[in-house]
Amino acid sequence: MRAQRSFSICVVIGFALLAAPSLAQAQESKPKRKLPNIVWITSEDHGPHLGCYGDKLARTPNLDKLAAKGMRYRMCWSNAPVCAPARTTIISGLYPTSTGAEHMRSMTSLPKHMQMFPALLRALGYYCSNRVKEDYNLRKDGKVWDDSSNKAHWRNRPNGIPFFAVFNSTKSHESQLRGYKKVITDPAKVRVPAYHPDTEEVRRDWARYYDIVALVDADAAAVIRELEEAGLLEDTIIFYFADHGSGMPRSKRMPLNSGLQVPFIVWFPDNWKHLAPPEYRPGAVSNRLISFVDLAPTMLSLADSAAPKWMQGRAFAGKHIQPAPEFLHGFRGRMDERYDLQRSVTDGRYVYLRNYMPHLPAGQHLEYQMQTRTTAVWKKLFDEGKLNEAQSQFWKAPRAPEELYDLQNDPDEVRNLAASAHSRDLLTKLRNAHRTHALTIRDVGFLPEGEIHSRCADYTPYHLANDPGIAGDPKVEAYRLTKTLDMAMLASSLDNNALPNIYEGLRDKDSAVRYWATIGLVSRGKEIITGKLAPLRHVSMLDPSPYPRVLAAEALVRYGEKEDYERSLNTLIEFAQPKHKSVYVRLAALNALDRLGDKVRPALATIKGWPTDAPKGDRASYGIRLINKIVKQLEN
Repeated sequence: MRAQRSFSICVVIGFALLAAPSLAQAQESKPKRKLPNIVWITSEDHGPHLGCYGDKLARTPNLDKLAAKGMRYRMCWSNAPVCAPARTTIISGLYPTSTGAEHMRSMTSLPKHMQMFPALLRALGYYCSNRVKEDYNLRKDGKVWDDSSNKAHWRNRPNGIPFFAVFNSTKSHESQLRGYKKVITDPAKVRVPAYHPDTEEVRRDWARYYDIVALVDADAAAVIRELEEAGLLEDTIIFYFADHGSGMPRSKRMPLNSGLQVPFIVWFPDNWKHLAPPEYRPGAVSNRLISFVDLAPTMLSLADSAAPKWMQGRAFAGKHIQPAPEFLHGFRGRMDERYDLQRSVTDGRYVYLRNYMPHLPAGQHLEYQMQTRTTAVWKKLFDEGKLNEAQSQFWKAPRAPEELYDLQNDPDEVRNLAASAHSRDLLTKLRNAHRTHALTIRDVGFLPEGEIHSRCADYTPYHLANDPGIAGDPKVEAYRLTKTLDMAMLASSLDNNALPNIYEGLRDKDSAVRYWATIGLVSRGKEIITGKLAPLRHVSMLDPSPYPRVLAAEALVRYGEKEDYERSLNTLIEFAQPKHKSVYVRLAALNALDRLGDKVRPALATIKGWPTDAPKGDRASYGIRLINKIVKQLEN
């Protein structure tokens, strides 16, 4: 076995060297001719609410001027609707769903032959600076930036060295929607989207949102002015984009267009217009679909270097432009303390969303999100039954397994066309695009989060999903993506005709298949579970994997008999206790306990005795949020 493992590793390394240049190779191939400077101006938590995108309420004269001189992209997706996985996509040129890095503030590693793209630019001769946010879900292996700090600047480079410099404005972050005392934008003039209730709080939050986007515009102007004053403007290509959609609820964290579409502007000076896309004209609008996975290969292309073959994006500018994609892809995994799994696709007009956990509402209680006044008043009105159908969708469960929206006629994405006979062909086309994409990039997100790590042994999640050679290692549990994905699609379909296959899946040798089969039963609710408890009892007591056991135990506490209730509640408490060795199992069990509400009251004293402190930013802190919520809910 040891020899087989060594051979497999050699094969992987050999393939990697053939597929992509190493840093040393890149250094040897540095071009002798001049390279353009590249500046990114990035901002946080806002969609295309700019004047140049047709928003008449926006006060963004500087970005509008940049778009008038340069070009804007009509449709750019951030791939993820929240900062860490979105920025992980950018820095790697890979979908985080293929690297195990899709979950909020998770952490994993890339294979050794892969580098974050600034390291590749540095090897090509660039000075790379980042001010200042990183927030990657990937460990940095070696030196990525020359400087990544609040003092990072292109001015600090050695003389004559081309630079790649990132300036990130934090002024439009979601947190800035809280605690403000006045607004400049007139709340009466904002357009309240169809999914939000039209209340004073909502209008003021949207007004505040426009105010903070205006602050970003001023930051962008300052960056451009510095370049101009230094006489560098004509040698610098400028990009502007936000890191995902608006920080308002049902934008941020939701992989619909409202959470994924970002403004994207690029300006090429005359000296470097030969590197611009063919459609580039002053004031032009490009209809090419682009997304964050395309940024890394595009930066390398501008530096006269083809992207390594392992990158999954497509260069849209520079010497090595690649054909445009037919579709863009989005995703959602765990957001802070809450698990969900969604995948989305757009062709530029229609948006397809697949809900793989349809028994859970889109609007699960996230402590951080609930601090925005809009979220709080929106949920209160839902609980009071005062919302219309469009405004209620976010909070309702079960969700439709599939959603389909026409952005041209329904920009707020509230009229689901998935059940329409007229949309059948389109729905099939986009569903197939999603499935093909998942299989092509080897989407590892269909494993429970803990198994993304535990199955790998000494390898990375990317290896697990892409290298069949490591299956010879006895410590590795193979990832059977096609079978797992097929069961996930059956489980989430809510079609009762799939039940025979789902029951069969409960006996599968693969724990991920059993996990999705258990979700398939739980998501169908009381009518299916009641009277057919034996399969869930078997899973709850005997399954060797904790992830299906947690789901089955939750269902038995909710729907089972007295003996089921007591035993299953004890199972959840056992998995949720602080001393459990897996933070992922504990988080899954705490989510189950929270969903059960008053049914966990007998365990209140035990739960209150658990510690409620954890290092800031540690994943364990997400569990603390759930403990505090459970205790507060039961004591009120």
